[in-house]
This record gives sequence, structure tokens and C-alpha cells, in this order.
Amino acid sequence: MELSDANLQTLTEYLKKTLDPDPAIRRPAEKFLESVEGSQNYPLLLLTLLEKSQENVIKVCASVTFKNYIKRNWRIVGILVEDEPNKICESDRIAIKANIVPLMLSSPEQIQKQLSDAISIIGREDFPQKWPDLLTEMVNRFQSGDFHVINGVLRTAHSLFKRYRHEFKSNELWTEIKLVLDAFALPLTNLFKATIELCSTHANDASALKVLFSSLILIAKLFYSLNFQDLPEFFEDNMETWMTNFHSLLTLDNKLLQTDDEEEAGLLELLKSQICDNAALYAQKYDEEFQPYLPRFVTAIWNLLVTTGQEVKYDLLVSNAIQFLASVCERPHYKHLFEDQNTLTSICEKVIVPNMEFRAADEEAFEDNSEEYIRRDLEGSDIDTRRRAACDLVRGLCKFFEGPVTGIFSGYVNSMLQEYAKNPSVNWKHKDAAIYLVTSLASKAQTQKHGITQANELVNLTEFFVNHIQPDLKSANVNEFPVLKADGIKYIMIFRNQVPKEQLLVSIPLLINHLQAESIVVHTYAAHALERLFTMRGTNNTTLITAAEMAPFVEVLLTNLFKALTLPGSSENEYIMKAIMRSFSLLQESIIPYIPSVITQLTQKLLAVSKNPSKPHFNHYMFESICLSIRITCKANPDAVGSFEEALFMVFTEILQNDVQEFIPYVFQVMSLLLEMHKNEIPTSYMALFPHLLQPVLWERTGNIPPLVRLLQAYLERGANTIASAAADKIPGLLGVFQKLIASKANDHQGFYLLNSIIEHMPPESVAQYRKQIFILLFQRLQNSKTTKFIKSFLVFINLYCIKYGALALQEIFDSIQPKMFGMVLEKIIIPEIQKVSGQVEKKICAVGITKILTECPPMMDTEYTKLWTPLLQALIGLFELPEDDTIPDEEHFIDIEDTPGYQTAFSQLAFAGKKEHDPVGQMVNNPRIHLAQSLHKLSTACPGRVPSMLSTSLNAEALQYLQGYLQAASVTLL
Repeated sequence: MELSDANLQTLTEYLKKTLDPDPAIRRPAEKFLESVEGSQNYPLLLLTLLEKSQENVIKVCASVTFKNYIKRNWRIVGILVEDEPNKICESDRIAIKANIVPLMLSSPEQIQKQLSDAISIIGREDFPQKWPDLLTEMVNRFQSGDFHVINGVLRTAHSLFKRYRHEFKSNELWTEIKLVLDAFALPLTNLFKATIELCSTHANDASALKVLFSSLILIAKLFYSLNFQDLPEFFEDNMETWMTNFHSLLTLDNKLLQTDDEEEAGLLELLKSQICDNAALYAQKYDEEFQPYLPRFVTAIWNLLVTTGQEVKYDLLVSNAIQFLASVCERPHYKHLFEDQNTLTSICEKVIVPNMEFRAADEEAFEDNSEEYIRRDLEGSDIDTRRRAACDLVRGLCKFFEGPVTGIFSGYVNSMLQEYAKNPSVNWKHKDAAIYLVTSLASKAQTQKHGITQANELVNLTEFFVNHIQPDLKSANVNEFPVLKADGIKYIMIFRNQVPKEQLLVSIPLLINHLQAESIVVHTYAAHALERLFTMRGTNNTTLITAAEMAPFVEVLLTNLFKALTLPGSSENEYIMKAIMRSFSLLQESIIPYIPSVITQLTQKLLAVSKNPSKPHFNHYMFESICLSIRITCKANPDAVGSFEEALFMVFTEILQNDVQEFIPYVFQVMSLLLEMHKNEIPTSYMALFPHLLQPVLWERTGNIPPLVRLLQAYLERGANTIASAAADKIPGLLGVFQKLIASKANDHQGFYLLNSIIEHMPPESVAQYRKQIFILLFQRLQNSKTTKFIKSFLVFINLYCIKYGALALQEIFDSIQPKMFGMVLEKIIIPEIQKVSGQVEKKICAVGITKILTECPPMMDTEYTKLWTPLLQALIGLFELPEDDTIPDEEHFIDIEDTPGYQTAFSQLAFAGKKEHDPVGQMVNNPRIHLAQSLHKLSTACPGRVPSMLSTSLNAEALQYLQGYLQAASVTLL
């Protein structure tokens, strides 16, 4: 694409169309942009547009499109996967890096943010090696004095350096950080001091202060990133400058910076919360160096907590301030600051209890924004909520002062519960706070999988449960006091390992009942609690709660779960769907009587959500539930598979026709499961679909590859004869898929899965004409890029071929490609590499295949190949007896399929559609060692004297000893 006005005009028109709400206009435009993004100059056209376009909407759209383009394509994966082309040519890369920083700095803020993100994506790959002048270019801009420019630089530096907070330590990382510190630490410190001075100069100018405080926030964030890995010498030497100024900013209160908004945090709050974070970092990691400053920070932060209001805008600040105290009180040598009983009482009374209260804002979220409330409360993404921070502070204090703290809080809990008892309908929030307090006091260690794993011995959890939690859940009205109901359910969920099993069994009908509650939070928690209880393990690794114990509740459980999906706000509730899946898994055959109604409801739901899939977890559990229905029913009655196909195929056809990308990999997995259930031939409905599965477009998406390969394997297992007779013209297409997969380092193993099924199941004559070409393709790939994974798959394939067609056929096909090729493969691949094969079935295939080469291949006994006979036997005994060789050469760092760039639907394996491991050798050979002994005996009978003499001359003593053991076990001798 040339940088011409005509192309700019075309691009403008297509960008406009991508904003159109009508999918008929929007989708083709998106497809067009996707089709041209590999063209040279495309990114430069976008940058020209966002610089020169007269329309702001086009500028913004171009900047977002450019950022996403960089996100998808900048990273070069081509070194690893040759089917992922490098879409950005070198000249475009150079031009982008030369122009993007000045362009970003001269753009308005909205566009600046997008370009800043793009710079950090490029920086993650290219900085410092391939973009050495980035830092100098940025630091030089600090001199400009223009804070719009300075903030642009700071924002970019922040997005570039914030990864230092979560990268693993490595020499490469430390070298990069040192390089950054050498260039950046001094200018940043000077900028910090200059900005502080400007703040006092402009103390009465609100608009100037806003810009300056935005800079200070970014500077404070950069301080955190640069100090995270280790304490840099520069910052240690300049600690006085930074800490004194941080401390004075913490105590600063400028009326001009206060906002009227109760929800949104203002600049002052954001800056103070970042400073609390910075102080906590130093208190935790560099406590010795920070010690002189600590007491004044504790005092300042304590005053901050006592004087800050309950409004939502202060939440981040308060939670960071409490987290600071929590991190300090856990350190042994700050313990003295908290020892006094009055201090503890004061912290409990003034900081912890007020921040555990359920505020109006929480109530509003509970009722009107339940999804966000659940995410924060259940999934622990409430890191910045006051309650979570207060809870962490309780845990921190309990580390050294468990007795006194439990004593102080027990008093609070009792008085709160008494207040509630006086007038429940008015004082219910007191009970809510009491339950929260008990929870935070009792829980010392917690995991998502097991709930609380360590509890405070001083709190009687079962007694509290029976006296204060159960009565709420037993009340007839499931819609009364919804917050307390949710608290009670959450209590069961959290302390499920501490409360005795009989109490859990009493709770189950109560939880099932609460699936009918109108409150989204309550019925979601009920579903989640049931799902967690059903996964608990009892003795001997069975589920704690058994299907027999659930028998009386099966009908009401299933009815209420499916009814809950019809409640307003929960039509795609992932917790409910996960509970449905887990119920099926626990109840097994007791769900069979309900399957007709269940599968109808699941297919209706599938049809509805396939129109616009938006909840990936919900969709995943829905498909898992469908798989479970099929498995459980067909295990009891294999003929039922037909009724499932009737129910599902209509929806599946629609999903495939409408190309619902998110669902196609799932559909293929469910179809594989159904097809594998068939005992005889393939039904015609499947054969009609077969040609469509070979269309190249389906194989372009990485997420489709594993399920599609499995589906084709199911076709081959069940209907190889049908394919050979009725669809022989499709065999080249099938081999075309194999050829495409084998060329890719990421998917070559999938190509081998397919090839192995073709060799194992197709009638020999149907693939005879293609066999030689298959081997030639494999040898070409071996020459071009030989990887450990490819070698392992290749070894399994040639041994499977040998088992299927005989050792002589294997030798003949190799030598027909090139004379003496068979010997080269034995010498260069099989003998040195066989130790790398992993997996029981794979090892068995290789053992049986090599045994055939040794004992059923005449050329091995009387041609120049004979010299390889003993080394091959030695390698086979090694496969049996030596540990697996799992070394991988340095240059091979496999990328996962998930790592390939772009926004393609990743493949999600359905656990309940799992395929049983298939052993192609099966009963033919049970013990490969004994099979080897018997085969050698047979060979020695055919040519007496030859085998013992070959063994005695060149097999090493250890291997010979093992072989004697095999011969004894098989009760045979060598003649």
C-alpha cells in the first residue's frame, strides 16, 4: 500500500464503517482491515491519519486500530512457528520507532494514551537492544518544561517499567533495570523536586495544580516500579529527598484539589494512596534502610485513617493506608509499636470496625451491580476495598497479638449481635459486620480450592454457625434480609472444612431452597456454595458428600438450578451453570430420569447464547454439562446416543453455518464424544458433514485444530471403510490437512495423531498410493527443522507403520525413496533418539515395532544392515530399563498454542469430553519384554546359532543380563 491520498481516503472510509452499529456494514469493514494489515506501509498510513485527519473521531479510531495492530503483530514468533508470518516489514518497524515518540507527545491526551500503550508493547519486545535511543529521547523531553509533553513521557515510562513489578529475577532483567536507572533515576528525581517547587509556586492556581499532581502520581508510580526488584543505590542515597517529600505530600491538604464527587477518587487521593503503597514497599522489603522514616509515616498514615470520611472516593486511599499498617504490624521489629493494649483497642475501634461496616454504596452495589459485587466479594478481586484491607490488618495483628485482638473483637461481636437482636429489621447491618469480623478473625489461611485451611483456635466456628448462621437460612422467607442470607451462605462456603459434615448435610436443603431467592447475589452464592461442597474430598479420595446422601434432593436441586437460570439477571450466570455441571458429575446415574427435560433446557440455552456469546466461563460449563449428560446416559444405555444427536444437531448445524467462532471448537468436541459412542458404522448425518471438516478455512484458526483432529480421528476409528468406499475422493483432502499440520512446529504432533489414525484404521489399499509421498514429506520436515517433539512423534509413527504393515514393508518403503535410507534412519534416528519417547502407550508401540525390525526383517540378518542389529537391540533394552531422556536442546523453546499472537479463540479442552487413551497394540502384546524374548526365540529357531553369537560379540554385559531376565520370564532359550 502506497502512502497516497487515495489510500488515506479509503482507509478513512473503512475506519468510519467499523464504528457502524449495523453488523452488515461493520463486519465487512473489519474483514477488509484484517486483509490489508499485512501490507507494507499499512501502519504508517494509520499514523499519518491520526496526525493529519481533520475529524477527531477518525484520529481516535486510527490510534486504537494502530495500538491493536501493534498488539497483534509486533512480536515476532516466526523464529518458532513458521506458519505465523512476520506481518510488519523491517522498514515499517524502523519508521514506526523513529516517529512514534514525537507523534505521541504532540497528540491530544486521548490519543496520547493509545500511542503510549503501543510504545510500551513495542518496548517490551525491542527495548533496550533494538531500541537503544528510546530512553534518551524520552529523558530529553523533561527539559521542555511543557507538562503535557512531560506527562506523556511519564505515562509511557510507567507502562514500560511497570512490568518490573512482576517479572522474575534474571540477569537480563537486572541489566535492563540498571540501564534504566543510570539514564532515568537522576532526571526523575530532579523532575520530582522541580514539580514539588512548582506546586508551592502555583498553590492557588487550580488548573496548574491538576497538571502538576497528575505528574506527581506518575512519578510516584515510577518510583514504585524502579524500587520493586531491589533497593537501587541511587534511591538509597537520595532517600531523604524522596521520603521527606512523600511525607509532606501525605499530610498536604489543598482545598483546590478537593472534589465534590463522592464516587471518583481525586488527584490528591490517588497520589496519597500511591505514597502509602511506596511506604509499604519500603517497610516490607527495605525495613533496615527505611527505619529512620517509619515512625513519622505510621503517624501520618494513622492520622489520615482517623480523619478520612466513609465516601467511596476514599476507598483506594483508605485500603492502601490500612495495607501499610498491615504490612508493618507483621514485621517482628516493628512489633513494639503495637504492643500497648490501648493502641490495639484504638486500632480496632477507629480503623478496623468502621471500615468493616456495610455502607450505602455497598448496599447499592449488592442490589444494582451484583456482578461487580460478586466479583469483588467472592473472587477476591476486592484488593482495594476497605473490608478486605481491614480483614488483612486483623490477620496481621493476630500474628503477634492473637489473644488480645480476639478478646477485644469478641466484645464488639457480642454487642453488635445484641444490637441486631433488639430490632433486626433496622439493625441488620450490625449483624453483617459481626459475621465479617468473625470471618476475618477466624481465617488465617485460605485458598480458592479448599476455603479456609488454617483457623484461629480461639473462635468456635461451629457454635457460631449453629446459633447465628443457620437460623437466618432456616427462615421461611428466602427474600428477607438478603445481605445476611448472602453472609450466611458465604460463611458455609468459607468454613466448609471446619464445620462438621452433619452440619453441611443440614445446610444442603437450605442452600437448594435459596436458589429461588430473587436477589442475584443470594442465588449465585447458593449455587457456588453447593458447587464447592460437591467438590470436597472425604476419606480415600471420594467426594465427601455422596450421591446416596443427595438422593432425596435430586429433583428439587435440578429444578431449582434450572429455574435460577430464568431469574432476572442470571440467564447466563456462570456459577449456576458450574453448579449444574458439578451436580451432574456427583449424582451420575441418578440424573438419568431427568435427562429429557435437562437436555431440552440446555439446548434451548445453547441456541440462545450462540446468537451472541459473551460469557466464556458460562459457555464452557454449559458444554461440560452437555458432555456429562451424554456420558452418563450412554454409559447406562448406549442406544440413547441417537436421541442426543436429534436434540443437538439442529443447534450445532446453526452454530457451524453462522460460524460462531467461540463455539465451534466445543461443537467438534461434543460431536467426537457422540461419534465415539457409536459401536458400528458412521451414521449418514456425520458423513454428510465430513467434506466440510476438511475445508482449509476451518484449519486456519488455532483453536479449532485439537478438536478437529480428534473428530477426524473418531471418523477414522468408526468409519474408515465407509470413507474408503464412499468418500475415497476425500482422502487427498485428509492428507492435505496432515501436510499443513506437519509443517508447523506448534501443531506437528496433531498432524501425527491424524496420520497414525489413518495408518491404523484405513484399509491398506485405500492409502497405498500415498504412502511414499507421506514419508517424503516427513523427511523434508526432518531436514528443514528437526525438533525433539517431531522426532518423538516420528518414532512412534514409523513403529506403528511397522506393526501395521510389517518390518519388511517399512524397510522397502525407506529404501525405495533412496538406497540404504533404512540403515540411515536406524543409525541416525531410531538408535540414538528412542530414549526420548515418553508415555506408556508410545513406548509400547516403539518396543513392539523395534522387536519386529529385529526379528521379522530378513535384511537385518544378511545385508550391510546386520551391523546395526545389536546396537538396535541395545537401544530397545535401554528403552525398557533406562530413565527417559527428557532433555531438550537450548534452541528449542516450544511455544504453546495459546501463545500465538492475535485474538483467535483459544482451544478450551472439555474435561468431560475427554478421550480414553487408545492403545493400537492392545491385547496383541501385553508385556513387550516377554514379547521380545519370544520373538528372539522364534528367530533363533529359524537360523540356529546366529542370535547367540551376535549377542556375545557386541551386546554390553548389563544389557545381556537384562535380556537373560526377559528370556527366563518368558521360559524360552536361544538356539
